[in-house]
Order: sequence, then C-alpha cells, then structure tokens
Amino acid sequence: MTHAGKRTLLIIDDEKVFSETVKEYLSSETMEVLTAQNGAQGLEICSLRNVDVVLLDQKLPDMEGHRLAGPILERNDQTKIIFITAFPSFESAVKALRAGAHDYLSKPFDLDELKLTIENALRTLDLERVQQIQNYAAEKDREEAVLVGNSRAIAEVKRLVESAAAVDAPVLITGETGTGKNLVAKAIHYESKASDAAFISINCAALPEGLIESELFGHEKGAFTGAVAVKKGVFEMAEGGTLFLDEIGDMPVHLQSKLLSAIDDKMIRRLGGTTAKQVNVRILSATSADLENTLGKTFRKDLYYRLSVVRIHIPPLRERRDDIAAISSFLLKRIPGCRDVELPASEIAKLTDYPWPGNVRELRNILERAVFVQKGSELQPSLLLEKTPKADCPASATVTSAGGIMTLQEAEKQLISSALGQLSGNLTRTAKALGISLSTLKRKLREYSLK
Repeated sequence: MTHAGKRTLLIIDDEKVFSETVKEYLSSETMEVLTAQNGAQGLEICSLRNVDVVLLDQKLPDMEGHRLAGPILERNDQTKIIFITAFPSFESAVKALRAGAHDYLSKPFDLDELKLTIENALRTLDLERVQQIQNYAAEKDREEAVLVGNSRAIAEVKRLVESAAAVDAPVLITGETGTGKNLVAKAIHYESKASDAAFISINCAALPEGLIESELFGHEKGAFTGAVAVKKGVFEMAEGGTLFLDEIGDMPVHLQSKLLSAIDDKMIRRLGGTTAKQVNVRILSATSADLENTLGKTFRKDLYYRLSVVRIHIPPLRERRDDIAAISSFLLKRIPGCRDVELPASEIAKLTDYPWPGNVRELRNILERAVFVQKGSELQPSLLLEKTPKADCPASATVTSAGGIMTLQEAEKQLISSALGQLSGNLTRTAKALGISLSTLKRKLREYSLK
C-alpha cells in the first residue's frame, strides 16, 4: 500500500531495459513506479489502480499507443499521458495530442528531461485538482446562497439583494450576529454579472491587528519578520470578483484610510512594496455593530459613507417568525439523512414561540443537535431550547403584584391583553408593537381565548 501523498507512475513499454532504468531512477518515497510490457497489461493496471502519470510508448506489441490513450482516460480522466517514441514524426505527435496526451518525448532523451516533464505533468494535475475543489466549493456556495422565507421582512431583503446585484456599488449589510449576513453577501455575488468570478471572504474580527494589512493587500518578501516569500492579499485574489469584509467595524483605525484609498482608486500596494497594482474588485461589507454610533471615534465617516452606498438590514429571526417553518425545512434537508424529515406542527409552533437570541445560526445548531442526540422517527428540537423568558416580554411582567412569579404563558397572555387594550384592539398595530407577525398574534389570541 502506498502512503498518503505518494504518486503513481506507470510505464507501458516493451523495452525492459528502458523500463527498469526509468523505474530505478524515479522510484522514491514519494513516487511508486509500475511497469507493463504491452497495452493489455497497462490497461489492466489502470483499471485496478489510480495512476497519476503514464509513460506510453507509441509502438507496443499488441497495439499503437495512441489507441490506448482513450481507454486509459476513460478509467481516470485526470491521468496525464506522456507519449514516448523512437520514431518521432509530426503525424505521430498530432495523433498523440488528439488522443489526449499531456506531453510528447522522443527517444533517446535525458533522464533529467524526463523527470522534469513528469514533474510538470504532476504540477498540472495538482492545479486541476485544486481548481476542481474550488469549483465544487463555489457550486455548493451558489446552492446555499438562498434567502428562505416569505415574510414581508425577508421579501424586502430579497428585493434589495436583487437591486444590489444589478450594480457594482459597495454594499453594507447590517444585522445581529447569526442573521445570515454572509449568506446575503453570497446571494448578491451569485446574482451579479461577476457570479463566475471569485468570492473571497475575510472576517476582520478574527485576525490579529498586525496581520490584517498583509491579508488585505499582501506583502513582499522580507517586508517583516517571517515574510519569507511574496504573498498575494485578498484584494488581488478577488480580482474581477467580490471581496466580502465581514465585521468591518473591527477594522483598525490606522488601516481604514488605506482601505478607503483602495476602494476609491482601485489601486493597492503590497506591504513592503514600492509599486501600486490596479485591482477590479466589488466590495461588500457587514457588521453586527451600530457603526453610526462609532463615526468619528473608532470608525471613519468617509469610509462608512463609501461602504454604505447600498445598505441592507437583515431583521432578527424573532421579527420574522413566519419564516421559521420554511427555514427549518431548508436546514434539515442539508443535514445528512434528513432530506425527507419534516417537523410536526406542534414542534414548529414551539420553535416559532422561541425568541431566538442567536437567530438563524442558533436554529441551525438546535436542529443539528436534535438530529445527533435524538432517536426515533420524529425530531423534537424544542426539547433542546434554552428555558429563558420570551424576548418580547419585559422581565417585570413575570412578577405579580403579590410578589409571586407568573408562568411564561401567563406573562405572555397579560402582555398581549395589555397591548390590545392600549391600541384599541387594532391587531396589525399590536403585532407590530409586540415584534411578532400578525398570524402569530392571531394564533396567540385563539390559544389564550382573548378577544
């Protein structure tokens, strides 16, 4: 058995001396070399093993090499085939390349030249695999970038996302932690004309202050202790695409002017560099903080106004409770083994009543925990909810005039009744004042037999 990361080279050539010489030269702890004397043997090995590179002789005892290329690639389309022949001709080279060859060598050749050709083939293979992983991740991101729900609040967010996707202006996304600001940023990107370009995200609160500048703009070799090589920043990596700056409120003040300059001038300079580089990047940013209260203190006014040309606010989950059923169904379908699971109405009602201080992130956590810890055909995520008073209800409402403690239901009933009285029974205004949907209020009225 080969160890992790070991490459496999297959030599298909009827010249035993050549095959053994190459095998002895290239075999190492990182390279396993296999040999086959004809096309049938080579194809059998390719059927049983994952082969990275094939050295394929053009003239084999049982067939011409270019006729073997197709069957090899059918078994593994990532295998790199290097044709080798002692009778080079333009016609044979064209046949080899048309058959799917990565490269072409003529005998005799220097072993160092062969080694370099194989290394180039492996390098190409690695780059293709990285690209495939990136494409897969991007496709998953695209699939997940869905704003779920039909409430009036989320409908407004969807409208703003559609409008923001149609322009290149900077967008500031606000909302409490866990509301889905990253999701909104991805939705804007994947609905925009730059949807096939890169989407790069960086969390300004998660990086040490001393590393943020290097992450944003990159650095040159020797720019600081530990900078042993040139490194691109996220501005360069997002070229032609979207750069999402999460928790922008945590951006150090001394870097805010440099960020503003990069956005306005579309030019960046690597840390330790002497020349500026032009960049074409769409900027999206997000914050869970109230930036307006920090303007002129810890956040520059000019940067704030530049970032918030378009502003999208995501309401907390407690203000769009009607979306909880749809969001729960969407999230469950993305948990392995739960594609066909639907929560019973009783569970949806309990989830809808919960204040969700952690918003959609907390809901996802509760559902995933329920799937992990609960057995049986029906999930009961409500059993995992924190037993805390409703966020809608003031703490004082749970204390009676006699000093006793009301139940949560009694306090809620009293609060709804009081609100109805103050607003002359107007259901729409009462629901808005309580921070709940009209349908939730009507359900509560039936539940508590209130008129």
